[in-house]
Amino acid sequence: MELVTIPCRTDNYAFLLHNAESRETALVDAPEAAPIAAVLSARGWQLSDILITHHHGDHVEGVAGLRTDDVRVIGAAADAHRLPDLDLAVREGDALTVCGEPVTIFDVSGHTVGHVAFHFPETGAAFTADSLMALGCGRLFEGTPEQMWHSLLKLRALPEDTVICSGHEYTAANARFAQTIDPANGALMSRSRAVDEARTLDQPTVPSTLKEEIATNPFLRADTPELKAALGMERASDVEVFAEIRARKDRF
Repeated sequence: MELVTIPCRTDNYAFLLHNAESRETALVDAPEAAPIAAVLSARGWQLSDILITHHHGDHVEGVAGLRTDDVRVIGAAADAHRLPDLDLAVREGDALTVCGEPVTIFDVSGHTVGHVAFHFPETGAAFTADSLMALGCGRLFEGTPEQMWHSLLKLRALPEDTVICSGHEYTAANARFAQTIDPANGALMSRSRAVDEARTLDQPTVPSTLKEEIATNPFLRADTPELKAALGMERASDVEVFAEIRARKDRF
């Protein structure tokens, strides 16, 4: 399976997955049609599936310009009333095959209620959009801290070498925030320098790996003794610590 990351709009990413044997090509999220269509045309690929993570316009506005009668549009049943018309509505635990590979669906509500993530275990990639992000997580527009924390725990339990394909180029800003609450984290400091260097060269910082996120992403580290101590919240619950980190990021 070949994975292609496509910058869209000002800071969004879309992702193409292509199976050379079956000649199937899947798109995860469609922020805008033109750059995605350009990549498809340049590679001679025909779109077979569009997977939608959540209903926000910067993830679905390109669907209409890319779908044809031969393209299957897949999204969450819980969010179907706010998504483009779906050919297949899915729920956590449903069996799904895309580009010849089984796909695991996770309900990762928090950023929105009904947000899903798609895990391709054979390829080793998870498409997490605005749930787990590079050095961050999505703002809680609809869900609760408890919902988002449990969503992140689902994703954290994946194999550490999983490639995390998130939806935005927010990593540099997320790194600056992370350093304010986890300043003793050497891995974070090293990653922050690498992110700054990449952005100086206009290189993407997405995808990342789950191993990187577990080591450096404060939102995945809310249950660690060292981060609780850094926040002066040693006796607080994991959800309380996560909520405090999210609240601080919202004010940052």
